[in-house]
Amino acid sequence: PAHKPVEQLFWYRSSKFVMRYWAPIGLAVIAVLVLLGLPFVGVKWGFPDDRVLPRSASAHQVGDRLRHDFAHDSATSVPVVVPDTRGLSPVALDEYATALSRVPDVSGVSAPGGTFVAGNRVGPPGPATGVADGSALLTVNSSVPLFTQASDTQLRRLHQVSGPAGRPVEMAGAAQINRDSVDAVTNRLPLVLGLMAAVTFVLLFLLTGSVVLPVKALMCNVLSLSAAFGALVWIFQDGHLGALGTTPSGTLVANMPVLLFCIAFGLSMDYEVFLMARIREYWVASGAARPAEAMSPAEAHAANDESVALGVARTGRVITAAALVMSMSFAALIAAHVSFMRMFGLGLTLAVFADATLVRMVLVPAFMHVMGRWNWWAPGPLARLHERFGISEGAGAGPTDEAVRRGPITQPVTRIG
Repeated sequence: PAHKPVEQLFWYRSSKFVMRYWAPIGLAVIAVLVLLGLPFVGVKWGFPDDRVLPRSASAHQVGDRLRHDFAHDSATSVPVVVPDTRGLSPVALDEYATALSRVPDVSGVSAPGGTFVAGNRVGPPGPATGVADGSALLTVNSSVPLFTQASDTQLRRLHQVSGPAGRPVEMAGAAQINRDSVDAVTNRLPLVLGLMAAVTFVLLFLLTGSVVLPVKALMCNVLSLSAAFGALVWIFQDGHLGALGTTPSGTLVANMPVLLFCIAFGLSMDYEVFLMARIREYWVASGAARPAEAMSPAEAHAANDESVALGVARTGRVITAAALVMSMSFAALIAAHVSFMRMFGLGLTLAVFADATLVRMVLVPAFMHVMGRWNWWAPGPLARLHERFGISEGAGAGPTDEAVRRGPITQPVTRIG
């Protein structure tokens, strides 16, 4: 069968349409992505408990009863250990337990010297306390739900209480484990993200010879990933759309968005490399990239637009097919009965979909049309660096000047490049 001329391909025509009406279309897509990403500002990190299981699971049902029907929920208790009690008087331990019991929302403190409520000793020691091997165990019973701002505030106030006779103390429990786990995941996150951005910038610069296009790629990725994360917060943390059949706990599992970001970022940059490599081939073949070419700014701008449309057209089917395969694979995780697996599958599906449609079909053509020849700008020293170390497919890999002058390429995608 005869293949359609490139001007009749959907991807070519859609790119030309977007570049013609870049302002309303581009700004509308940016507004949609920003709006979807806004809930991510209110994200609260946490770690999973029984509520990640389906409501039919016995652990989930018992957890609900403990949270709603009993005064003391063992999951909210905070064990406190004084590692070294040598030379420490029982009075000092009682004074420490008394101070802990005065912290707001503490329902009671079980200490070796008795049970303390609101600063008063009200009974004998409870079961979760004692002294052994030179260490003392106290248990702080809390009335606030886990993974809430009130729980974080209470834990901070417990840490602010001075240990008995100035001795160091250590705390555990679900609230403390949650805080330590989130800190362990997020403490070095800025450094990791900065390193990923730097490596991506360098590789895209070596591919394109531009300092503008790598920045564009990073900005587009931030927009699409923020939209996916915002949707996850809105659904799974805030409980909209019935939390897709799960039980919202008011937090997102801290390690899931980090893992999701790394996978989605890598996939989107993979597609970006395919697309930018082909656009650059057409840009170089147009002759506008050569300083010696006598080409007016208007002609250079037109050559840039044509290169973008041809690049999008020639990679459209391949990237779309790859994105569909990945989306279907990730969407299969949505069938899982564990909420964070469902969140992971939906997040990756949304991220890949946003990148393959809104970003590639709209934001890339609109941005590159606005920037024109400046898309390919780099400072002189960096331009010379790219001439020496730049990444390319080798001489003759792309379309030739003669091919571009002859007009549109009508070969099928599989026979190009």
